[in-house]
Amino acid sequence: MDAPGNPSRRNLFRSETRLRFAALAILAVPALAIAAEASAPHQSGLVELYWTGGVFMHPILLCSIVGLALIVERAWFFARARTDTHRLMTEVLRALQDQGLESAQRMLHARRGPIAAVLHSGLARAKRGPEAVEKAIETAASIEIALLERGLIWLATVANIAPLLGFLGTVSGMIHAFEAIAAAEEVSAKLVATGIYEALITTAAGLIVAIPVQAAHNYFVSRIDKFVIDIEESGAELIDALTMHSKQWEHFLSTIHVPGAPAPR
Repeated sequence: MDAPGNPSRRNLFRSETRLRFAALAILAVPALAIAAEASAPHQSGLVELYWTGGVFMHPILLCSIVGLALIVERAWFFARARTDTHRLMTEVLRALQDQGLESAQRMLHARRGPIAAVLHSGLARAKRGPEAVEKAIETAASIEIALLERGLIWLATVANIAPLLGFLGTVSGMIHAFEAIAAAEEVSAKLVATGIYEALITTAAGLIVAIPVQAAHNYFVSRIDKFVIDIEESGAELIDALTMHSKQWEHFLSTIHVPGAPAPR
């Protein structure tokens, strides 16, 4: 992984924080607009449906804001972490072979993304042998994967809670509908249909929020799986290259004849 003082890593974390605040601020505007429109004398469309759905529409709206903010933040993070693994490994191996270990380290230090961070961590332990490199790659990979998975638990939580809130709102609405039916002297089809209509709004709202959030969660999980495969393949390729490079260097040293020493047989 990148060293603690790596400016690209610090800039990435600061940019993530700024993006989160900006996304929350932007996403708060629609909520304020809904509240302002709801206070107007004439309500129509989505605002009317929102208030007709009852009190459970408020936590569902909150889930939609949180889910959308997380989706925007994770999409931006994965866009910045995107790496052409084949091209990166080609450049690393060429630098390692032509210019040496330090040049390859400097090149990876300037790159961003989890794969470059893992390879840089492995090269930092190259002088300690292949086993140290492998251990460093495994440790760095676990840290980078944890960074990739950050926020996904909250996406899964939103995808699970939103429909449950919708169902709870439906149950609450049905209770009020039957209460109104019981209190009415004459039960009409309009009264029953109106109660059921109002109760089902929260179910629809919960599903509308949960479906895209769940789809985004599954997409991000698939991206993480690809990153894991790329990290494993590039790490194994780097270890093989370092092992070959070490053997070639040892063979070169064994061919050097020191004056006064017996020639190698």
